Amino acid sequence: MPLVPKFCSQCGHALETRHVDDRMRQICDSCNTIHYQNPLPVAAVVLMNQERQVLLVKRKKNPRKGLWCLPMGFAELNETIAEAALRELEEETCVKGRVKRLIAALSAVIEIYGDTLIVTFEVEKTGGEERAGCDADELAYFDPSNLPDMAFESNISAIKYCIGEYKDEWAIQDSHKTFEEEAGRGMLSDSLVTFIRDNAKEVSERWLKEVLSNQSTVSYKKGDYPELMERITSALSQFTRWLSGTEAEAEVRAFYRKLGSDRRKQGFELHEIISSLTLFRKQVLTYARDKKLWKRAIDFYTLAELDRRFYIFFDKAIYHVTRGFLED
Repeated sequence: MPLVPKFCSQCGHALETRHVDDRMRQICDSCNTIHYQNPLPVAAVVLMNQERQVLLVKRKKNPRKGLWCLPMGFAELNETIAEAALRELEEETCVKGRVKRLIAALSAVIEIYGDTLIVTFEVEKTGGEERAGCDADELAYFDPSNLPDMAFESNISAIKYCIGEYKDEWAIQDSHKTFEEEAGRGMLSDSLVTFIRDNAKEVSERWLKEVLSNQSTVSYKKGDYPELMERITSALSQFTRWLSGTEAEAEVRAFYRKLGSDRRKQGFELHEIISSLTLFRKQVLTYARDKKLWKRAIDFYTLAELDRRFYIFFDKAIYHVTRGFLED
């Protein structure tokens, strides 16, 4: 059972229990101070590695000593709940991190402490090396589908929720994994990727001309011309780097989610943004087809190979644009 105060923290007088505001509360009969009992704030962290495994620690102390849990602990005075999460992560695992988002806030009754409010954040690693710190006997990464004996049900719920948020994104990544692994680098279509990169300005001008006249993208007519040119040229540069295998997946994700969010704030419709990406793909392929000489069978195979690579990229681009548009 949680500890219950017996004396007033203001004057030291003994406390008594009275019915106040529709419930029994502890009140000082001397100075009339009401001693409210609130849930204790607990900060917890879900941190995943590149293999999509979750970092857990084995508890060194009670309650529930010997069971596994997320890095977690009580928030202290003069720190935000997010700061508490990062502090507990570093204290228990020696890992530094950055909060990505709030996952869940769940109530739980824990022996010794009583009512708690467990606030869980998804955090990405920014530094440090994993090793057990204070309050942890050991640590390890676990597959979310095969967790060890867990100390707190709220941790399991938070992990499930976090994994669920990535379900669609991971499904897209996995569906293309085989093709990407087999494709590798040194593909025949790499020469076309280089060709497109070297002619990014002309390709961008073609796209802008079409998007400003197409009935499926009418909102682009009110857009700022230099900004549109800068954005599409940047996208084309990023696109060729990704096809060349030099662009990090996280950067592609960030770029197109920001694009979706920015366009929504500017008053664009989602179908117009998707249409503009479709026109972008069309113009890149058309440019490659119009400007290169196609004589041999291998030339047409090269173009077809580039087209397959396009589908992978634009599937992801459309997905992240949509998520960026719908979030916030």
